[in-house]
Amino acid sequence: MADLMEIISNTGKTATQVLNEFTQSQLRNWPLAAANFKGLEQVQERAFQYDGFQIRAQFNPERMRSSVAEVDKKSIAARKCFLCNANRPAEQGSIAFGDDFLILVNPFPIFKNHFTISCNRHTDQRFIGNTRTWLELAAVMDGFTVFYNGPECGASAPDHLHFQAGESCFMPVSDDFDRLKLSERLLFSGKNTKVWAFDNYLRKMISIETTSFQEGLTIVESYYRHFSAMQPEKVEPMMNALCSYTNETWLIHLFPRKAHRPSHFYEEGEKQILISPGSVDFGGVFILPRREDFEKITARNIVDILEQVCLDSDDFQHLTYQIRNELNNFVQEN
Repeated sequence: MADLMEIISNTGKTATQVLNEFTQSQLRNWPLAAANFKGLEQVQERAFQYDGFQIRAQFNPERMRSSVAEVDKKSIAARKCFLCNANRPAEQGSIAFGDDFLILVNPFPIFKNHFTISCNRHTDQRFIGNTRTWLELAAVMDGFTVFYNGPECGASAPDHLHFQAGESCFMPVSDDFDRLKLSERLLFSGKNTKVWAFDNYLRKMISIETTSFQEGLTIVESYYRHFSAMQPEKVEPMMNALCSYTNETWLIHLFPRKAHRPSHFYEEGEKQILISPGSVDFGGVFILPRREDFEKITARNIVDILEQVCLDSDDFQHLTYQIRNELNNFVQEN
């Protein structure tokens, strides 16, 4: 099986070219994926304006499977894992990424090139211990954002380790960060790395901009360690994460959470909004698989949904205080 790095080296093509060609090949040979990608042409969007930024709502009926996925232990045990090699459709091709991961075209797309990067082994969705691969993927997949949904934070396969990736330009957070970071809290500034805390972005966000792989890894691990201490009852702290790489710089966005789904998901009748926020929603595009939800959702609904699933302000202050102190102590010691 061809490896992404080998293909790039042997052909002289960019990762974007290789991955575009891979998607087009899959669409020629896989009717389900072709039909669902064709359906992206019918996707509708609405924009909601807040103080200095927008959040978009997208009506995308093909995402129903992901939005309503049953992720309790009983439901997972009752179904075959759709990411395991033995259970994947015969038409679904792959490109290797190292020895442990496969790049797959996601047949239920949000992006025009939407990939799932799945572990070769059936092992639980866990972030720490796989962060190095996440940063490496972003560095190779220039032009794409590689994202992680925690097992209780939007992952429809919490029993099988995977990342996803799509075009960086799709999510508003990419542009918002450059504009808004000037007015947010700077937690740390060093030669290679800066870290910010976003308190006023509807969702709580910690952003890392670094030219150092090792410093990026160290800061992410610091975040994870301190956040784990705040949610000791969880198998891992509730979180979503985005990572992109441009001009030899990693841009990392971390979203700490307190809940899987908002109350709107469990309401009945007119009050129900089927929304199960994951990394793309936190990136600024709310994915709604039902037309009625797309048409009735309001700016206030979006604020309420994010307030319910995001970390509270006091807890976020505590978390960022812990991270800031550790980073500043690290600098003084070195």
